[in-house]
Amino acid sequence: MSRFLWLALGMLMVSGLNAPAWADDDQVFFAVVSDVPKDKTRISAKVLQDGVSSDLKLIPGDLVVGNPVWRTLEVCHALKIEGVKIGDGLKVMSARVLDASMLPMALQGFAGDCLIKKAVEIAPLAE
Repeated sequence: MSRFLWLALGMLMVSGLNAPAWADDDQVFFAVVSDVPKDKTRISAKVLQDGVSSDLKLIPGDLVVGNPVWRTLEVCHALKIEGVKIGDGLKVMSARVLDASMLPMALQGFAGDCLIKKAVEIAPLAE
């Protein structure tokens, strides 16, 4: 009986060391669309990860690309994104539109400047 107990305990310890397949969770990013989106499969954005902002392309996953919210993205929209950073951008698994005031402070200045630029330069062209 003791041998079986040690074997079971050893197997539990070894299986606990292995990371399960679902442990590779998506990371949370915040982003502001920085350019007028021409191609909805590659959207330029200022992305914040771990307190550092960078310019990346947002590449939607299969479920996201058909989402009506994704199809209506415009310049200066603020997003909370769950995704994975890949070589040429950020693979988006889910996205939520936020108010710019709900962004982390590191992106609020960029979002504010973007909204002013949109009001002054882009909005008059729409008329």
